[in-house]
Amino acid sequence: MRLTRQLFRMTTDVSKYRLNHVMYRIRDPKASVRFYSEALGMKLLDTMHSDEAKFSLYFFGYEDPATSSTARLARQGVLELTHNHGSENDAGFAYDTGNGDKGGYGHIAVTVDNLDAACERLDKLGVRFIKRPTEGRMRHIAFVADPDGYRVELLENPELAA
Repeated sequence: MRLTRQLFRMTTDVSKYRLNHVMYRIRDPKASVRFYSEALGMKLLDTMHSDEAKFSLYFFGYEDPATSSTARLARQGVLELTHNHGSENDAGFAYDTGNGDKGGYGHIAVTVDNLDAACERLDKLGVRFIKRPTEGRMRHIAFVADPDGYRVELLENPELAA
């Protein structure tokens, strides 16, 4: 009974909740860091390495004009890449991206200023396309795959165009 009364005295304001980050497990950190920083233009915000626990974390995000904070927890829309040490040395190792026969997980989405130009640029970088704007019924989107096969949807945001 006493614990129940204590719980009711605790309050939280859900209007202050924000989605901070999504996490993907990755096989090869060099390939993934290159993809998210060079191909998608994200900034590497923070890294954490634990040799004892045999993992490394890489946090990516876009510059946010709405906040001057560089603190990872103060940001929204962060992508955390988790590398379990040693997976990069196993040629047959792969993570389930959640997009197989049973489905489930889908993708992350990135808005761009010009979809056609973004696709042309990614093509030149050798990024693997799952769906181009010229394919299928939905001509306003594209899908690319990161080095582990996770899907990234590309959407043109007219407000970003010059």
